[in-house]
Amino acid sequence: MGPGDVPIGLVMFVVGAPIMAVMMIFAMWFAGRAYQARLKAAANGEYQALANRMAAAQAETTASLAMMKAQLADIGASLATVEKVLKQVG
Repeated sequence: MGPGDVPIGLVMFVVGAPIMAVMMIFAMWFAGRAYQARLKAAANGEYQALANRMAAAQAETTASLAMMKAQLADIGASLATVEKVLKQVG
């Protein structure tokens, strides 16, 4: 081995270490993005379920309000009848 010869192991380390570092950084970046995508998908599913529950609750509330409106109309009719009877008596 002469003074200009460089051991192959040193060359492999000098060239390979930066390449491995770049590959590890890319792998960590990719794993992080994949994890964020899974979290976002789960959150979207939760929001969709919440929206479905709110739509069902709104439909139930609308039906209840319609029923109350009908009952209030019946009460108003009954009150008008009572007023009419009271006017005839009084």
